[in-house]
Amino acid sequence: KKVIGLDDLVEDYFNSGKDELKASAAKSKGRPKGDNSDDEDRQVRKKEIDFCKFVEECEEKVIVKQTICPYRLHLFFLIYILLYLKAKAMDPGEDVPQWGQQVFGCQKSPSVLNSTGVENCQLLQSFCGDEQLGFDLEIERGEGFFEGMLINGWLLKLVLLYGSVEDSIASWVLTKLLYSSNKKLQDSASEFWGSLLSLNEDDKPFVNLGYFPSYSILMGAILNYGYLHDAPSTKTCTSEIAVADTSDGGPPQNITAWLRVVSACCKIRKMHAVFSPSEAEDVLVIVISLFLDRRLEGLLLILGDCLNSLISYFNTSEWESSCLIVAESISKRVKMDLNCLRLVDCITGTNDRSKFLRSQLALQLLKNSFGLKVANVERILKSVTSINVKEKECNFFMLYVHIVLMDNLLFSSDAFRNKTAIIDAWRIFLRNCSTHIGCTDWRFYASKVRNKASYLLQGAMLKRPAGSGNIPAK
Repeated sequence: KKVIGLDDLVEDYFNSGKDELKASAAKSKGRPKGDNSDDEDRQVRKKEIDFCKFVEECEEKVIVKQTICPYRLHLFFLIYILLYLKAKAMDPGEDVPQWGQQVFGCQKSPSVLNSTGVENCQLLQSFCGDEQLGFDLEIERGEGFFEGMLINGWLLKLVLLYGSVEDSIASWVLTKLLYSSNKKLQDSASEFWGSLLSLNEDDKPFVNLGYFPSYSILMGAILNYGYLHDAPSTKTCTSEIAVADTSDGGPPQNITAWLRVVSACCKIRKMHAVFSPSEAEDVLVIVISLFLDRRLEGLLLILGDCLNSLISYFNTSEWESSCLIVAESISKRVKMDLNCLRLVDCITGTNDRSKFLRSQLALQLLKNSFGLKVANVERILKSVTSINVKEKECNFFMLYVHIVLMDNLLFSSDAFRNKTAIIDAWRIFLRNCSTHIGCTDWRFYASKVRNKASYLLQGAMLKRPAGSGNIPAK
């Protein structure tokens, strides 16, 4: 301490900070009454206390070693503290963008649901006069009686025993599935329709079914849930017809049942095509966009099953063109931030169709990011690799997004595996990013770009085509 006066330096540092506080306080006299400068003072004071504790802890840990020269010891502290303060000053902290968008807006009350006719169904009428039951079916109780049968599973058992289901019953149960606020009723209705849309080993249904869910019914339901069809946004609900049960901002109550019935509809295409190719494309875009809603993170398994069912719904002749349409539609709805990476990562299937969709989605996102009219891989690669990480104004966050998307474009499918020139250029760029960005580069997202490039470079080396040579290493 006698050599360089570390205590004096720290004291001068705090005194200068107090002078700045006094100056800022003088400037803040003209602020509105709503501004609270006490919170700022507390935050600054807290930082001062944390700084003092940090210095004391470092001295206690290092001063134990008596062999260190005091001058070098304090010089080490000064350098380390300056680097620490520099890192803290350049740390974005709360400014780090997070994924997540509002997919559902104001939820609407459904139109008047008419259940007339379900009491007069032939199925239950045929059992009313059956003395072998030992009890009377209380059909005169109305809809409450049918809801009890549905929840207890008796309605499904009667349908399976009868071998067919009337349109009035099927329509009534589907309405309960899509709009009922009773969780037990939702689950029972989902089980009911799951059994109706199941196929046996001969790809035939277990019961004769004349009524199927339609695109218009399912789309009407998702729009009533408040789905923002045009594009996700962050607008809040101000409508007077919002459903009271969802005023807390939670996800729609029936979204789980909706996903299950959509998934079941996709699995019976051999028997009945519920959606046309264009309708299936719209539903696929909706399901993929649901991955952006953080309130639906608990439904990832159900979302993933529905996504895979929709991908498998298309015929081989339809898939390539439909995949391009879906990828282009999604790329226009999502921003070029962590949200686009979220959507690409959520397409987790290992089959060829899922890989192709992931690759095409990355291609369309990169095309829009660079303002290209045509999705040309060579031009996109040239645009990415032309970024100079040594430039002071380099946007490392966008570079991080571009690197992840480019890697998905090149390696999600096998389309570019054997294009040596493209793959080699990409590996060289990854190597430059991992070596030209120093470990003391405190710029926003610089360290993430360096680490991600190093990680992807290892994967790119393992995915090299047969017969290709290694990249010369320095």
